Amino acid sequence: MTEALKELGAHIELKRPDCVLGWDVAFDELTITVTPTNIAPFVEFLRNDPTCRFSTLVDVTAVDYPERSKRFDVVYHFLSMYQNQRVRLRVSVREDEMVPSIVPVHPSANWFEREVFDMFGIIFSDHPDLRRLLTDYGFRGHPLRKDFPTTGYTEVRYDEVQKRVVYEPVQLTQDYRQFDFMSPWEGANYILPGDEKGDAK
Repeated sequence: MTEALKELGAHIELKRPDCVLGWDVAFDELTITVTPTNIAPFVEFLRNDPTCRFSTLVDVTAVDYPERSKRFDVVYHFLSMYQNQRVRLRVSVREDEMVPSIVPVHPSANWFEREVFDMFGIIFSDHPDLRRLLTDYGFRGHPLRKDFPTTGYTEVRYDEVQKRVVYEPVQLTQDYRQFDFMSPWEGANYILPGDEKGDAK
């Protein structure tokens, strides 16, 4: 399997050197690093090339690396049912950089790209309907970014008095939060099974 993927990676790099920045086979999976500007024509090539025939888009997601200048990796997964192979594409982009939409090539990418926009704030240029998908219309921030607070910024609840949903800033009362980082075994006045072997040395 690994040899077949290496041959496929070499074939793709030979055919599209304008798009491929590099490729690697790890854990029986082929990962190709692609230039952001050429992602749409490259995806079309993968779909139409007789050696590839990656006609099924499985997923589009992203990974956040806040310490890098190119903060995000947009990751695409494709399946070729004809060749029984999978391929992963990785596109590295800066926070202020747009990624061309692949919806014209794979219409099923529509909601995947909307989800990535909603969760990470990555903008896909030429997307037919780029708006939030999983969060509310007035939601602030992008929840899967590493710098997004786990509590969020606002709390949503139903107010019985006003008979409507209200939005309030998150307030955490420290009195009810306990930070006891001591291991449950520290300070125990009994011997756990196996501890006697350590004392025998």
